[in-house]
Amino acid sequence: MPVRPEADGAPVTLDVSLWRPAVPGPRPVVLLAHGFGGTKESVTAEAAQLQGRGYLVVAWTARGFGRSGGLIHLNDPAFEVADAKALVDLVSRRDDVQLDREGDPRVGVMGASYGGALALMLAGADERVDGVVAAITWNDLAEAFFPQAAVAGPSATPAGRSSIDTPGPFKQVWASTFFLGAVAGERAAPPPTGRAACGRFDEAVCSLFVDASSTGSPSGALLQLLRAHSPRPTLARVRAPTMLIQGTADSLFGLDQADATARALAATGTPVAVRWSDGGHDGPSTHQAEETDASLGWLDHYVAHSGPRDAALPVAAFTYPIPPQRRGRPSTLWTTAAYPGLTTSRAATAPTATAPTATAPTATVTVPVTGGGALLRPPGGQPAAMVAVPGLAALGGGLATYQIAALPGQSVTLDTGPLPTSVTVVGSPTLRLTVTSSTPVATLFASLWRLEGAQPTLQHPLVAPVRLPVTPGRATTVTVSLPAATWSMPAGSRWRVLLGTTEGGYTNDRTPAALQVQAASGLTLPVSVGTRVGGTAGLDTEAGIAGGAIVVLLATAVATAWLRRRRRLHEPRREDLADVPLVVEGLTKTYADGHRAVDDVSWRAERGQVVGLLGPNGAGKTTTMRMVMGLIRADSGSVHVLGHPVSAGAPVLARVGALIEGPGFLPHLTGRANLAAYWEATGRPAEEARVEEALDVAALGGAVDRPVKSYSHGMRQRLGIAQAMLGMPELLILDEPTNGLDPPQIAAMRPILRRYADTGRTVVISSHMLAEVEMTCTHVVVMHAGRVVTTGLVADLVASDDTTILDLAEGADTERSAGLLAGRPGIVEVRVDTPTRLVVVATLPRAVVVEAAVAVRMPLVGVSSRRHLEEVFLGVIAQAGSDTTATGPGGVSGDGSLIERLRQVRAR
Repeated sequence: MPVRPEADGAPVTLDVSLWRPAVPGPRPVVLLAHGFGGTKESVTAEAAQLQGRGYLVVAWTARGFGRSGGLIHLNDPAFEVADAKALVDLVSRRDDVQLDREGDPRVGVMGASYGGALALMLAGADERVDGVVAAITWNDLAEAFFPQAAVAGPSATPAGRSSIDTPGPFKQVWASTFFLGAVAGERAAPPPTGRAACGRFDEAVCSLFVDASSTGSPSGALLQLLRAHSPRPTLARVRAPTMLIQGTADSLFGLDQADATARALAATGTPVAVRWSDGGHDGPSTHQAEETDASLGWLDHYVAHSGPRDAALPVAAFTYPIPPQRRGRPSTLWTTAAYPGLTTSRAATAPTATAPTATAPTATVTVPVTGGGALLRPPGGQPAAMVAVPGLAALGGGLATYQIAALPGQSVTLDTGPLPTSVTVVGSPTLRLTVTSSTPVATLFASLWRLEGAQPTLQHPLVAPVRLPVTPGRATTVTVSLPAATWSMPAGSRWRVLLGTTEGGYTNDRTPAALQVQAASGLTLPVSVGTRVGGTAGLDTEAGIAGGAIVVLLATAVATAWLRRRRRLHEPRREDLADVPLVVEGLTKTYADGHRAVDDVSWRAERGQVVGLLGPNGAGKTTTMRMVMGLIRADSGSVHVLGHPVSAGAPVLARVGALIEGPGFLPHLTGRANLAAYWEATGRPAEEARVEEALDVAALGGAVDRPVKSYSHGMRQRLGIAQAMLGMPELLILDEPTNGLDPPQIAAMRPILRRYADTGRTVVISSHMLAEVEMTCTHVVVMHAGRVVTTGLVADLVASDDTTILDLAEGADTERSAGLLAGRPGIVEVRVDTPTRLVVVATLPRAVVVEAAVAVRMPLVGVSSRRHLEEVFLGVIAQAGSDTTATGPGGVSGDGSLIERLRQVRAR
């Protein structure tokens, strides 16, 4: 379809598809807009649904994308919005389209993100639009890319955001994502020669964004362009009933953007419903089906059936999700009769107000906060903290961790007291701060963490950016609107406001600065009481019985797991094991596919020991170590550290250092900064870390102050061992610690581990390098096929009174020599170990064995009683493989049994 040409006269044709319904006769129309970087193919599933409900659907690829011509102008009213108006003109001339009057089709428009903004802007530009559904989109693109959470004045609320005109920090990572989407479009229709750097972006848009990326600040021209390419200037003209869907998992377009749109529409009397999702640009919604049903119901009411504007809305005015108390469960949906906005103007009468009643659907509760202090902005704005990681959930990742958010020296905290009552927080908590800066601009990033257990948790990985003009050295008071979302907070809950000077998704100020931050008020929480959505109505009896059975089974399983965990957490300390660093008793682990990785494993590690956990691949070593650390749960058995039972998050694990399955570090931080961030996350005093002692282990020299991304594998491994040693824990567990180390580094590690154990501590090492275990460890535990097959002193394994090692000269005929010696009285076994070595097991004194060897003219060059651990290991494993019942289900668990095991091996 030909549309308006580009500014230089280049013709533009849109790639358009029509989806005709099976029902004959004039039908209502839905224009279906796609997201940024997509095409009409991106919305085929939605088009098919609408077609099945009797709509004629128009899906098109926006200019600048896919097979459509032209350039990307970011929803310019003169281009992309005009293109959509041309599509309305097109359908108004069709015989199969329902008309309100000549030239005025019955038409709705639906889109998400880039397409959602277009839907709102089209409704503001074309009064023929009868209904709108706009999801996860923007109100003001300037505020979206340069967000400002600061609100001036002691009585300000987020509704008065215009009182601070300074643009916030630049959302650099998301802006780069936009550019990547434009460049990706070149695959279908390459841009003109010389425009590769901008892809298919309009040159004016491109150059302004590139300048902002370089400086971190927007030009006046860029702000003007972004505001003009937004729904905000057109909302006063929107008369089409509008449903807004916005996500709590969205670091690109937050709930504040939908809030501004909803308030503008309500001011003109336009029917509007607001629906908050637990998804967004950072992750999928768990209520996609409900959101689709509500969207279709909205279009059916206002577009297909011309529902009256002054009647009750076809859906709840406000729907919002409440996240589960336990991660991994779906959120629940709640509704209220009116949309309250991100904050409420009606405050509770006292800081310890009770929860609001049904007659007061919204209120605020204020809880006191303590904390604050000094923080720094590093030169160059690096290293940068990481809280709001764009697209993290969509990539399958977990939420940001506290140690990469609360960088030492670059962050301060403000903690609340316990909540006096259970509340449901719906909206944007606010907090007044007093900020003093050494530079004319103070930049802060605020995030909200729950204080539960040993580590603060981040339920919503969002930040509120503040960029505040100040007088250097003079305190400035500002109200900060924290990230808007929903929380279910039981009585006694506590919150932490984390304030940092950097954030990885933003362009950070590069000038170093010193700041001082203090709380000037308590934390004000907008709370709500709604009606929960859902129930069992509509289920037939059979389905209800089956569903009830499933619920009972699930409830039983959950209760059993909860009780089991509760018993582990409250299991009393075993005083008989109080001085034993590690005791493993009867551990068993079977995976879902039936493979039993660990089978009734028992062993212990005493003070002063360096214990080597040996075994071939698949023996169960790493699974055992993960159970020892509480990383996975055993089916049966127990682990005790210094008498305390171990389970996930057990407090006694603070006395254990571990490196399991390789180290993990923040690549942009230096080695020293990574160690500092790790220790900071433990919450223990800095002086207890003993960082310099740990760095002596790492032996990184000047590299310790370089970013970890420049490290070799061996350097990362050494830093990982040093991290495990922070605080000099009483028990140190290392999984393949020499992996990636060169011979000199391995040699240097041996005395370090020995000295560590000599102080009364304990080291457990899992390794395949038997020669290193022999030279490093005092004791070994050998596993095979998930069982312990022997334990004991290394010295007992490699030396024995009945064994003599004969070293022969190069070129000697060892087979002939073995034959001459075998069969003599008192000689039990003669075995060729290497081309120049014989192992002789005898009941004779060693001197008599040597005399016998000389008598048969063996070219002896050396005699010893020591064998290599590798020989013993292979022998024990071979014996275990051929006689799996020799030691019973638990394997060998004591030194006395070891001697018998070795005799069995030698007798083969």
